[in-house]
Amino acid sequence: MSSEPTLKEVIARLGKAIDSLEESVTERVGREQDSEEAEAEVQRLNADRARLAQELDSSEARAERLVDANKEVSRRLVTAMETIRAVLDR
Repeated sequence: MSSEPTLKEVIARLGKAIDSLEESVTERVGREQDSEEAEAEVQRLNADRARLAQELDSSEARAERLVDANKEVSRRLVTAMETIRAVLDR
């Protein structure tokens, strides 16, 4: 018996190596796809965050305008009530 591997053994080892390589490539491609999907999700989240920040700024500005309008209405009501009291007191 010789210690040299037979052709069948060499082909079997080569087949196993090719199978292992294919499995590694498939796993790598899967990881890259997962990475690309994660990057796309991060970009979508960043776009949503920017949109929400802009909406928040707009809402805050509107709230400030409403507070100012409320103060003005309140001031005018006080003035009107004082005028009515002054007229009634005469």
